Amino acid sequence: MADVTATITSGPRGTAQLYIPAEASAVPADKYKYKYLIAIAVTLAAVLELIDTSIVNVAIPHMMGNLGATLDEISWVSTGYIIANVIVIPLSSWLSGYFGRKRYLTWSILLFVAASFFCGAATTLGGLIFWRVVQGLGGGALLSTAQSTLFEAFPPKEVGIGQAMFGVGVMVGPTIGPTLGGYIVDNLSWPWIFYINIPLGIFAAFMVYSYVQDSAHQKKSITIDGTGILLLALCVGSLQWMLERGERFDWFDSRFVTALGVTSAVSFVLLIWRELTIEEPVIDLRVLMNRQLAAGVAMGAFLGFALYGSVFVLPVFLQGLHGFTANQTGMVILPGALASAFTMAMVGRNSARLDARVTVPIGAFLFFLSMYKLSLLTFDAGAQDLFWPLILRGFGLGLIFVPLTGATMAELKTSELAQGTGMFNLTRQLGGSLGIAISATLLSRFTAQSRALLTEHVVISDPTTLARVDGLTRALIARGANAMMAKQQALLIIDRQLQGQASVLAFSKLYLMSGIALLVSLPLLFLFRSGKSRGLGPGAAH
Repeated sequence: MADVTATITSGPRGTAQLYIPAEASAVPADKYKYKYLIAIAVTLAAVLELIDTSIVNVAIPHMMGNLGATLDEISWVSTGYIIANVIVIPLSSWLSGYFGRKRYLTWSILLFVAASFFCGAATTLGGLIFWRVVQGLGGGALLSTAQSTLFEAFPPKEVGIGQAMFGVGVMVGPTIGPTLGGYIVDNLSWPWIFYINIPLGIFAAFMVYSYVQDSAHQKKSITIDGTGILLLALCVGSLQWMLERGERFDWFDSRFVTALGVTSAVSFVLLIWRELTIEEPVIDLRVLMNRQLAAGVAMGAFLGFALYGSVFVLPVFLQGLHGFTANQTGMVILPGALASAFTMAMVGRNSARLDARVTVPIGAFLFFLSMYKLSLLTFDAGAQDLFWPLILRGFGLGLIFVPLTGATMAELKTSELAQGTGMFNLTRQLGGSLGIAISATLLSRFTAQSRALLTEHVVISDPTTLARVDGLTRALIARGANAMMAKQQALLIIDRQLQGQASVLAFSKLYLMSGIALLVSLPLLFLFRSGKSRGLGPGAAH
């Protein structure tokens, strides 16, 4: 706390008067007075950013028809946004310090809002992709800057509440994106998936401008590390591009994908060398010398892999095999998202009594149990069979996110928070991209493998298969089909059933893969000196 010097002078009639300097009297009486308003503002901004990561997926067919684009061309509407996003996330700490947190966050939201308007108004594919990239640049600030702001907006004993509010947005945003997008496209038109951001974004920007203040601890850079920014863009951008497009181009069988991988690796090495040898790096990698932060950032990658991998697989399972609409899929997923929100709220309120080294393993095992139960689903499974597994998944994730985030940042100085949250969000995002890319690749490979295995047992000379074909043929003839057509249709029905069963077996393996990913990361908890959230453990002195 700053020193305050008071001067006592003689006032009228000999009374003593106390004069306090203006800068001392300007100190707010309660620095945490607007903590909940700040939490609402920055969490809303982060939710908008996360929803826009996935909301466009359900509108892609409508965009293709309206803009005359191919599937490969329209995919850049998603890819461009995500690449821009992951480039800005690690830059957020430096940008926040250079421009001031209040100004940077406010203008980032306004840039996101303006780009949203132009995305909705776009009449050409090129225009839509350009404004999606701009939207991604604005949205990149809304994750790590929001999270670091919440660490300062709440007193140490209540910091878990702020992180719980943010965590609900992080977990629920990607889940409700496709559902909300499906509802808007079905009832309005695809531009409205962007226009909906405008009133909410303006409200968030107003709230941020009114209540968020610059960090008193963040150091402002004097110079601009242009080389570091370029290397970061090459490294993260090439990696994300490779993950987004690799499965389509058959990964490293493609020279283009190989070139992206080499570019990312070389620029990564140069980036590390650059940032460790200059006085004012754009990314302060030295904070990773803190063992607890490094371990937490690594766990963030596994969390992203498990979270986004499972989020990707489930809608494909429901819509591809069972013919669910986006709205129906959302209603199936919603109870699990609510369970996650409820758990985070409880964890946030009791963060002072919880230890991440206990809650995170419990959450990871609940998540694994959920994935195991999902792996047992059959081709005939319905929405009711997914209810309790998804509830378990929600409880598990709720027990992980807030304690892990709080403990990861526990030993950082306040001036290092922005860098720490930036790295945590970046690795979670890249882990999620890796989870989606691997899941998409393995889904087709596992399906092909399972189909080949099943086909060995389904041959026309097999008595069981022959009886099945004959039974279907007679049923189709009874409905009016001629004998030859009935036989062909019977074989097609068996082929579809074979493909469906092969897909079920593939999904089963992917569910288990997501569950195991979190369990594999648990040994990293041994590197934590304390499992207490920031301000409640050994690092409270900071």
